[in-house]
Amino acid sequence: MVVIIICALVAVLLPYLAKVPLAIAMHKESKYDNNYPRTQQSKLTGFGARALAAHQNSFESLIVFSVALAVILATNNISITIQVLAVTYIVARIAYCIMYYINFSKLRSVMWLIAILCPLAMICLSLSKIQ
Repeated sequence: MVVIIICALVAVLLPYLAKVPLAIAMHKESKYDNNYPRTQQSKLTGFGARALAAHQNSFESLIVFSVALAVILATNNISITIQVLAVTYIVARIAYCIMYYINFSKLRSVMWLIAILCPLAMICLSLSKIQ
């Protein structure tokens, strides 16, 4: 259970940690505009645009992982396999952001695929437990 809770905490923090490179890019481009950050973000290019995409995708991915966590907790399915999938998800999401920042698009896509398959597998394993 501890592994799952730690993964949940890290997953919740990831979108906010992914904001750090975005904020740096915004500051470098034209000083961070706290009055209109979304307008400034929409004008970013290169690294800044990739950092924005990584930040936004982190929130999208969190939704899927959160549903998987709710399912495994509701079915009381906290096996070693589920824990490995949760940790793999976290590692893949961190790698995904890094690949986005350094512009390795193919490896980024592989990390995205691994990260989306982990919570889907968690849900499927929980479904098979209740049948």
